[in-house]
Amino acid sequence: ADGIPALGIVAAVLGVIKTMASISEPPEVLGKLIGSALVGTFLGVWLAYGFVGPLAGAITARTDSEVKYYKVIKTAIVAFLGGAAPQVAVEFARKTLEHEVQPSFLEVEEATNNAPAI
Repeated sequence: ADGIPALGIVAAVLGVIKTMASISEPPEVLGKLIGSALVGTFLGVWLAYGFVGPLAGAITARTDSEVKYYKVIKTAIVAFLGGAAPQVAVEFARKTLEHEVQPSFLEVEEATNNAPAI
């Protein structure tokens, strides 16, 4: 997304080159050519900051939340495979959560005690 304004600048430069090739034309024609060069610049900036940038941010936020989910699972599995008791492995996983979504110790204890046996 950060490189898209550069495409707008390239469009502007190409528009200026095209304008310079038609420098002997009347001002009405030159005005249209210069206008098209400016439209290329505007389009590049608009696409970068109005469309692609926000879309990339939304995709990043969504994938980050999924990565955090799998990181919690990985932490619990690694702790358990490292020899920790299941309750301790769950506590390791709980500690990796952000405070906004992290359940309290008592909530986790209650959920694990009420879980059906496998």
